[in-house]
Amino acid sequence: MTPRVINAEYIKTKIIEAIGVLSFRSDPKLLNCMRAARQSETSEIARDILDAILDNAAIAANEQIPGCQDTGTLVFFVDIGSSVLIEGHGLTAIIHEAVAEASRKFYLRRSIVRDPLLDRTNTGDNTPAVIHLSLVDGDGLVIHIAQKGGGAENMSRLFMLNPSSGREEIISNVIRTVTEAGAKACPPLILGIGLGANFETAPLLAKRALFQDLEARNPVAYYAELEDEIKSRINSSGIGPMGMGGNCTVLAVHLLQAACHMASLPLAVNLQCHAFRHLGIRI
Repeated sequence: MTPRVINAEYIKTKIIEAIGVLSFRSDPKLLNCMRAARQSETSEIARDILDAILDNAAIAANEQIPGCQDTGTLVFFVDIGSSVLIEGHGLTAIIHEAVAEASRKFYLRRSIVRDPLLDRTNTGDNTPAVIHLSLVDGDGLVIHIAQKGGGAENMSRLFMLNPSSGREEIISNVIRTVTEAGAKACPPLILGIGLGANFETAPLLAKRALFQDLEARNPVAYYAELEDEIKSRINSSGIGPMGMGGNCTVLAVHLLQAACHMASLPLAVNLQCHAFRHLGIRI
């Protein structure tokens, strides 16, 4: 296959544009989910909270200001074709430059510190981003971007279950994660669940699950039913929007599964707040 050459500046421009969209405009499907939840919500306080969330989304889009003050860690999942050649900088450098420039251009809150313990000074430009690169066949370049806020991320969990653990134990651990998070993760939530793989890749499955279309369902009927049961049982917990009570705690549940060692059953739960700032671009 003839190599496809893509200019580094073009890639950077597209990433900056995408970060601007993420920062100011909510996914239309998210807003539809929120409106549907508002219609079915039985708690007056919960309805008021959902109205405020919808009003906030409209103001953010109209006035071009971030929908949440925590503009998050920039997370990238990149699928790059084996026939792609990038002219100019390397892809990792391009992404970091784009993040820094977008943070300045859109006045995004700087949230990244240099070191977890020794030097917690702010890097000043939201770099470094978190980047996951995958080499795939073909000449495509697909970049999925998320702004992952600290509150929901902090309440996410990894469980290394016994392989004898059944469906009920999996469900109970997911429910426990959401229950212990309470209002800290800013519900209503989107849940990304990774089941299988191993210690480091189950959380990646859970994170990647959050990038799915909000209306997506697992293609395996058993796991689709599991997604539905988890959503139903969490929404009957009474946590509600912002932990103030109600029947809308979770808007969507997405589960990705993978092969695992016969002695293991990893389960990762990645919580996503109602801001849901995820976008995919194809270059």
